[in-house]
Amino acid sequence: MKKLFAITILAAMPLLALCGNRIIVSKKALMLYVVNEQSDTIFQRPIACGENLGNKTMIGDKKTPEGDFKIKKMYDATSWKHDFGDGQGMRLGAYGPLFFRLNVPGFNDIGIHGTIFPESIGTRSSEGCIRMRNEDIKALYKYCYIGMPVTIEKDE
Repeated sequence: MKKLFAITILAAMPLLALCGNRIIVSKKALMLYVVNEQSDTIFQRPIACGENLGNKTMIGDKKTPEGDFKIKKMYDATSWKHDFGDGQGMRLGAYGPLFFRLNVPGFNDIGIHGTIFPESIGTRSSEGCIRMRNEDIKALYKYCYIGMPVTIEKDE
């Protein structure tokens, strides 16, 4: 991710019922799941993740991190821009409507977000973040809260 513009932090939904929910990301299946305290799957959608296999170790390796994290902040990303290095320059709305920043040690810009490339969902095509269709990230929002546990499983 490059420089971010017009950051608006969203308030976490204060519903106590959400506090037992957790996100599980399967890089192997290219799916994101929300499970409740009883381990019931209450939400699932396809994703795109890092182009390369393995755990993220450095900026630019195009790998999605593996392990246990938490949602650090939730943002309205509609005004954010990004240059994908494809010759098209900075693109408005590159991260879709929402961006959920994860607390990944050593990396400040890893998250779960929407995309201007809905055709990329179901592929290994991101720079390391977890992409979702814009309508899916909006639907995910109602299950999420600041501090929510997120497990990103290994590729293998």
